[in-house]
Amino acid sequence: MSAEATTLPFPIILSAPSGAGKTTVANEMLKQDPRLRFSVSLTTRPRREGEIDDGDYRFVDATEFERARDADELAEWAVVHGHLYGTPRAEIAAALADGFFVLLDVDVQGGVQLMQAYPDAVSVFLLPPSHAILEQRLRGRGTESSEAIQGRVDEALNEIDCVTDYQYVIVNEEVEKTVEVFASIIRAEEHRRARRDSLQEWIDSRFPDRGRVDAICGSGGN
Repeated sequence: MSAEATTLPFPIILSAPSGAGKTTVANEMLKQDPRLRFSVSLTTRPRREGEIDDGDYRFVDATEFERARDADELAEWAVVHGHLYGTPRAEIAAALADGFFVLLDVDVQGGVQLMQAYPDAVSVFLLPPSHAILEQRLRGRGTESSEAIQGRVDEALNEIDCVTDYQYVIVNEEVEKTVEVFASIIRAEEHRRARRDSLQEWIDSRFPDRGRVDAICGSGGN
């Protein structure tokens, strides 16, 4: 039986300033693509209404977080809005070993660290349509004080400058359209030659006679 050319799984880093809709987009992607697995992060922030422990986040105290960090169990970690967040290495390794694309929903600090740790990762940055819509979304949550929200707005505006660190950018005007573009990015990345496992064996098995003519590619010539 001839070899099959398959795609090596890779991490997908998704970042955005607060209010850009990152969590909504991530959830929609996970619903639509069974090949994606969500990497559950550790955090010391309090659990919000409706959130599931070990589903949305793994909620831990500062002592447990610091133990994991000091034991080098985290691929990235950061302080975000006064709370600790981090991504366990084991979560990523297990998903990749099982053949899944790993979706990493992280802030920009974590995103940059993950790009360094996983050079083959795909990085996507979501932008809100405008400053006004960004602020409207944050104030519409109704879960924090006006002072805390203003702090989030100011930090979000600073985070937008990190867009230059990412490979792809999507302006999140409509979730449905954003998810469509995001899915297209993943499909395109699947077909990068460098991600195709056993490609040469696949070619050799299906085109055994190609060596009978002079090579025109791969020899350094024009």
